[in-house]
Amino acid sequence: MTLPIAYFVNHYPAVSHSFIRREILALERQGFSVQRIALRGWDGLLADAEDQRERTRTRYVLQSGLLPLLLASLHALLRSPRRFSAALALALRMGWLAARPMHKHLGYLAEACRILPWLRESGALHLHAHFGTNSAAVAMLVRTLGGPSYSFTVHGPEEFDQPRCLGLGEKIGRSAFVVAVSSFGRSQLYRWIPHAQWPKVKVVHCGLEADFHRDTQAPPPAQRLICVGRLCEQKGQLLLIEAARQLADSGVLFELVLAGDGEMFDEITALIAHYDLGRQVRITGWISSSQVRAEILAARALVLPSFAEGLPVVLMEAMALCRPVLTTYVAGIPELVRDGKDGWLFPAGDVSALVLAIKDFLSHTPESLQAMGESARRQALTRHDIDIEVAKLAGLFRETVADSARRAGASA
Repeated sequence: MTLPIAYFVNHYPAVSHSFIRREILALERQGFSVQRIALRGWDGLLADAEDQRERTRTRYVLQSGLLPLLLASLHALLRSPRRFSAALALALRMGWLAARPMHKHLGYLAEACRILPWLRESGALHLHAHFGTNSAAVAMLVRTLGGPSYSFTVHGPEEFDQPRCLGLGEKIGRSAFVVAVSSFGRSQLYRWIPHAQWPKVKVVHCGLEADFHRDTQAPPPAQRLICVGRLCEQKGQLLLIEAARQLADSGVLFELVLAGDGEMFDEITALIAHYDLGRQVRITGWISSSQVRAEILAARALVLPSFAEGLPVVLMEAMALCRPVLTTYVAGIPELVRDGKDGWLFPAGDVSALVLAIKDFLSHTPESLQAMGESARRQALTRHDIDIEVAKLAGLFRETVADSARRAGASA
């Protein structure tokens, strides 16, 4: 029997959220009917045909402007003043401690009022949100308004940076369960909830589709590294440019591709020009998932000098494509990457250690890199098979829905 549930995401579909798309499609293969709901994502260019199809299957909360939100809020108030008052009190309490202004939290309440009828229309028995930020807040308010049980996946690092401002403990306490994508992530959630609630926190890894890692190729002859990720402070691209300058100054031959775009594009571009690294370093801007795959295969390894993370999907993608990785000892990364077997681990923020790691990588023969890449591939596929990981999530959904039905029956 098909089990109807709903997924709620801040922005969907998106190149950086391909792991959410994979998760939804895998759930549908396992007998779920998944209603897609997002705040934004109805406009803008989408390079992937799969993302374009997902857009047609997604309902957007903010697409029609402010009036539908106001009407939905009025309807929720008239239908159940008691529940609306409880949700309003919760939104005000969350807003009081948050970094975001109070009107944002009142907006979350209006968004929850807009979503609730859609869930009732589809018959969704459970709501799952990705990220413990505003999407989890909206899911919690939907529940308070009388909607279905909810859960959410915490990726980090934003949730770990400001758990009190996000009301993370409140969101977990009211949820059916919470998913962490690594054991490190689980440990960070344990810090903000009572010991009695620890069993609520489950570890489910992000997964890889078989099509992504099919037909891998041997490392190319070019001494090329690729860094994939949003150009932002937490990914450490400025440190990578500093390392590139030291390598170039010492006469080391290499190529570096930065795949992505973001708020630090201008600063990174300026530093590349300042160090005269235009011949060695190239920035692609935003590219599609298939282009990311092609760029990884065109490189000998992936480098990610992150300062803060959850567990980057791009690491498991590169490893599944038989590419060793150079990355830092932060968050859940050491749970996936084994130093000396799957690549290189070095201390975050240490440019000298990054330079040494790159030099060591460049000294390896294609044959030794191929052997390391094959080890990385086995590790990634063992830990991140999409159908195995989603089966864990599916079990949690079924258990939650069954438990809700038992409680409803007992109450009746």
